[in-house]
Parts: sequence; structure tokens; C-alpha cells
Amino acid sequence: MIEGILLGLENLFEPFHLIILLAAMLIGFLGGALPGVSGTMLVIILLPISYGLDTISAFILLTTIYAASVFSGMISAILFRTPGAPEAVATVLDGYPMTQQGKAGQALGIAIFSSATGGIVGVLFLMTLTPLLASFALQFSSPEYFALAVLGLTVVVSLSGGALIKGFIGVGLGLFIATIGMDPLTGAQRFTFDSVNLLSGIDFIPVLIGLFAISEVLRKSKEDQSIKQQMQKISTKIFDLKIFRQIKNTMFRSILLGISVGILPGVGATTAAMLSYSEATRWSKNPEKFGTGIPEGIAAPESANNAAAMGAMVPLLSLGIPGSATTAVILGAFILHGLQPGPMLISNSPDLVYTIFISLLFVNILIIIFSKPFINLFSKIMKLPYTALGPVIVIFCIIGTYAVRNSVLDIWIMLLFGLIGYYLDRLKFPIAAIILGIVLGPIAEVEFRRALQMSSGDLSIFMTRPISAVLLSLALIALIIPLINKWRAYKSSQA
Repeated sequence: MIEGILLGLENLFEPFHLIILLAAMLIGFLGGALPGVSGTMLVIILLPISYGLDTISAFILLTTIYAASVFSGMISAILFRTPGAPEAVATVLDGYPMTQQGKAGQALGIAIFSSATGGIVGVLFLMTLTPLLASFALQFSSPEYFALAVLGLTVVVSLSGGALIKGFIGVGLGLFIATIGMDPLTGAQRFTFDSVNLLSGIDFIPVLIGLFAISEVLRKSKEDQSIKQQMQKISTKIFDLKIFRQIKNTMFRSILLGISVGILPGVGATTAAMLSYSEATRWSKNPEKFGTGIPEGIAAPESANNAAAMGAMVPLLSLGIPGSATTAVILGAFILHGLQPGPMLISNSPDLVYTIFISLLFVNILIIIFSKPFINLFSKIMKLPYTALGPVIVIFCIIGTYAVRNSVLDIWIMLLFGLIGYYLDRLKFPIAAIILGIVLGPIAEVEFRRALQMSSGDLSIFMTRPISAVLLSLALIALIIPLINKWRAYKSSQA
């Protein structure tokens, strides 16, 4: 390993490779911060360009963009309530309220520190524990994936802000949206109304952008812009000892959760962020403060999603199985360059693998250095009057939505959910619950049905397998405890 690390350092510090790294960081920063653009999209766009580069340069380019875009998605999430990348969807919940309170600089500082720490620890795990973590992930089968998704869905208790019925309605709506299109196992059409455009379902990106970004533009266009003056001068303090003491337990717990989720093939950093937000709420002494703008609500998803992004490289490099959508594209890049990720990759191409490790480590370190000047530049956009800024955000949302699948229908879906999100926001409806259902719904449905196929329809498979039994028990406890607490509070008030 030491020889591999030294070889990786030697490769990375070649002038051309350093230039590639810095250019990829800038591209990743911009792509992640701009609404509607994601790391997956950037990697797809640059995949043909990478073919013209040598192998090491190509994978420095692609993996650096991947890491930088996961980080920078939080910038627009915190400043504009518009997640620049899907991984930052949970960051909106407490990041934007802090901005509304005039604490944008503090929120950004917490996010930068949490993201960089999560990424660095994630890379260290990637480098040292890849064989062990990969073997643990192999123990997960359909029952465990279903149980994990169910545990994630119980976060609705936290996201509903006391309106539990509304929260369950939101999750139900999200689960319904996730079923539209072709049945993933049988190929049957579901809720397509004989429309060819709906055969591939409703994509997550237009719904996400509509509910959060477009609805926010509509809302901001009708409100007083005096808060804007408080946000124009953003002083970002990356490390604050008082804040660190407050968030340290949440952050390190979320990092471990993010790594654990990230190494599971197909789950991804978005799921890790939602799960970590859920667990942070569960462990908190003041869960009712989540969603109102507290540091833990930013530290949890940001440390988890960056750690998960690094963890997603574990099954890719050690098993040849992509751990997320972006690593699935990177898997295609390996094949394009005539390489096969898997157990033999490290022994056959140690220079490439350890260069990837070292470049990911340096990216997460450089995030601390370059994030402040980039945010200062990006935040100057806020000095524009909202009559100019709002349409620009909408244009970026339209471009980003269309670019995902080149579908005009996705644009209409985005605008429709923008209107829905605007009115739901006025009704104090937990919009995040809908997103939760859309993200975790496909995982829960497919893995539930596969598990029943494994057991010939016997539901006991979920309780006879230890890992799934523990996860489902935790989910049940997470739902029962708030109901018991509400019942006790009701009895106390009656007394």
C-alpha cells in the first residue's frame, strides 16, 4: 500500500495531471452549484473527451468532477433553496432557514467543514478498508435493501414537523410518482395513460427542481426582499470551535453512516444524506428544532453525502459494481479505456487505482482552500435584483432539466411540480416527504418483490435474516416512539 501511495503521489504531481485536477475542480464546483446540473451529467458530458486523454488523466478528470460536484451542490441549496445536486436535497431543510436568519456564512462554513471532513475520512476508508467493506456489502441481499429503505422512510416522522398525517400523505405521493412508467420486473405499463413519454417514468430531477427551485422563485417573487440585504455580505468561517463542539458527534456518526450506505451498490449519496438527517434527528435532544435552521441539520447530510460518494467507489473498484449513478458512468469509462474494475484491478493497474485514491484525497483537502473564494464569487449573484435573478434561475432549471433526458415533457413536469410545491409550501406541507418517497420508493418496491421471489412468497424472510430484522425493528421503533410521546403529552395536558 505504501508503494502504491507513493506511486499515486508521483503521478498526481506531474504538471499536466495537476492542471487536469484543478480544471476538473472548477468544472465540478460550477456544475454542482448551478441548479439542475449534477455530477452525473458532467461526467456523462465529459466522457467522450476523456477518451482522448491517457488513462490516468481521464480518471483524475472524471473522479475529481464527481467529488467536487457532490460538495458544491450545497452552495445553491443554502443560498437559494435550490439544491445544485440531488445529494444536497437534505441540506436545504436547515441550510436555507439559516440563510433567512442572516446566517448564510455560518451555514456555508459548517457545510464546507463537514463536507471536507466526510470526504477525507471516506477516502481513508476507501484506501485502507476496501476489501473488508466490500465483503460486508456482499452480505446485503434484497431483504436487507428493503429494510434499509423502510428505515429511511421513517424519517417522515422528523420531516413532517408534527403534522404526521401530512408527512405520510407526502411519502405516499412520492411512492406513487415512483411507480409511474414501466414495471422494473415485469415490464408492464403503470399509470402511463398510453403515453410513450411516460414509459420511462417521471425522473427525480424535474420533480426535485420543481418542488424546491421553481416554487421558491414563485414565493420569493411575492415576498419582501429586505432579508436580501442581510445576505449580500457573506463572511464564511470554516472552522468555529464552538460550532464544532456542537456538531462533532452528529458529523462523525453521519460520516460512518455515509460510508456504510455508500459501499452498498446502487444506493448512493442522496439516500445517505436523507438517512443521516433522519438519524441526526433521532439522536438529537431537541428533534423539533430540525428544519428551523440548526447546525446539526447541515452537518449530518453534508458529511454523509461526501463520505458516501467516496464509499461508492469501493464496490466499483473492488467488485466492478457501481455504488451510485455517477460511478455507473465511471464504470463505463473504465470499459471505454479497456479496463475491467474488480478484484484484479488493483494488482493489474496499481498506478491507476492509487492515483485515483490520492487525487480524491487531494480534492477533499483543496475544497477547504478553494471553497471560500468560489463562494464569494458565486454569492455576488445575490446582489442582483430578484427580478433579474429569478428568471436566470428558472432558465438554468429548464436547461438542466432538459439536459438530463433531452425531454420537453420533463420541463413541463418541472413547472407543474413548481406550482404544486408553491401551494404546498403555503399550506405548510412537508415537501421533503415527497422527495423521500421518490428517492426510496423504487428501492423499497423492487427489493421487496425480489425478496418475496427468493422466499416463494414467505414474508418471514425479512425477520429470519439478522440484518434485515434489526433494520426493520429499528424502523418500527422509530415510528412507535413519537406516537407514544404524543399520547403521553396528550395525557399530561388532560391531567
